Formats: sequence, C-alpha cells, structure tokens
Amino acid sequence: MAQRPPRVVAELGRPETPEETAARKAETSRKHRQRQTLKNLVLALAASLGIVFIIVLLVPRTNGPIDRDVDVAAVAQQAQLGLPEQLAVPELPEGWRSNAAELRVNGVDGVTAWYVGYLTPSDEYVGMYQGLDANPTWVAEQLSRTIATGVVTIDGVQWTVYDNRRASGDVGNARYGLVTEAGSSTFVLIGTATTEEFETLATALAPAIDAQR
Repeated sequence: MAQRPPRVVAELGRPETPEETAARKAETSRKHRQRQTLKNLVLALAASLGIVFIIVLLVPRTNGPIDRDVDVAAVAQQAQLGLPEQLAVPELPEGWRSNAAELRVNGVDGVTAWYVGYLTPSDEYVGMYQGLDANPTWVAEQLSRTIATGVVTIDGVQWTVYDNRRASGDVGNARYGLVTEAGSSTFVLIGTATTEEFETLATALAPAIDAQR
C-alpha cells in the first residue's frame, strides 16, 4: 500500500514538520482548556447567583425599624449583679418599645455603660446611656464630639442640650442629645426623636436620677 503523502498546510504552503505539528496540537489543547475554564467559571457564577437569589426570597424583610420588644427590666436585673450603681429602667408610656438593652464596655477608656435603645411612638430612635464612672472623653464620643447648645430643666433635673439637627456634617445618631450627671452615673440621651419625645424619656428617668444624688 502506497504511503499517504504529508498534508500540505495552506498557511505554510508545505507539509508541517513534526515540531510544527506538535506545537499546533499543544496550542489547540491550550485554547480548549481556556474555553473549558471560562465555561466552568460562568457556570459557577450562575449557580452562586441562583443561591443568593433564593436566599433573598426566603429571608423576611421589612421597611420599618427592627422591633425586638426587649424586656428592659429583666435584662437590667441580670446586668445589675456586681454593680454598685442602680441601673435605670424608666417607665415609659404606651407606644414606646425597646429593641436593645445591654452593658457595653468602651474598648478605649474602659468605661462601662448601661445602654437601652428605644423606638418612640413616631418610630424614631433614642439611645439611653448610663455611663458608670464615665469621663469627658466617653461623653464626647457618645455625642460625636459635638458642642453643647444650651441647658434645659426637665422635671427638676438640669440637662445639657446638644441640638445638632441643623448641623451640616455627619453626626450619626447624635442629631439631638441630653446629658446630666447624678452620683457616679452620667446619663446621655441621643437620637433622632422629637424634642417632646426626649422630654418624655427624661421625665421617666427623673426618679432614677434623683435616687442617685
């Protein structure tokens, strides 16, 4: 049987040498691997997006603030153990809810504070901090280092006012704040609520503040 002559490659105008044949096959194999890798990446990305989409559909969502309805008195009773200062638990009217209550320790100066987060009847936020043996640095940090704008007396208690609602810079939750001291406790109220709602909380705190004087 006659041996078939080598195939003439059009681009070369002659048969390939063994080295050229090996190089061509290697290049073809490389391109195939690249296409497979890209295909696998696309499939993996599509699968990941599909999983994320399913999770988004399954997780419940709400446009309103998170309302956990925390039992502040119960948490305070547990947190009170070992603390000489009485933790404040204000009695607020209907429509107020708490979504957080805990002891917080500042990592910079080590100040321990009793924190309660409140949602007001108008769905605004007020955070109540009772700093235990607090220092000016801790107070300034809670108020985003803003400047006092006045003084107000609420139910016999004098508070320093920090009204930042017209501030041009970002002050976080310290849009409005009230600060007072009683014994070894420093009370800081900050948030986005109305002035009247701040006064409601300050009034509810008055008995606890008077007890520490």
